[in-house]
Amino acid sequence: MTVPPPLSDEEITRKLAELDGWTRHGDEITKTFAHTYHECVHLAMYVAAKAREVGHHPDIDIRWQRIRFAITTHDAGHKLTRKDFDLARHIDAIAEGHGAKPA
Repeated sequence: MTVPPPLSDEEITRKLAELDGWTRHGDEITKTFAHTYHECVHLAMYVAAKAREVGHHPDIDIRWQRIRFAITTHDAGHKLTRKDFDLARHIDAIAEGHGAKPA
């Protein structure tokens, strides 16, 4: 598996502007969605399946009626790469399909 190179701050800023509701926290991007607790669990399962398919895995935190995704490229030294932004788009599409709303 080829690890993509880390993005520059300018590239990160540009790619982040293309995503709705994702924010940068150091070398990861995060987004929280609201839904019922059980739907958040279902959403996590669908995102996990996509993550396995694309070979890139987010950190997932489920709380009461909230699910938070945090993405960084662990293999690139916990830096942001194009893979993070690609996965964020997949997560947005899956969340929308499940009726989750940005929190």
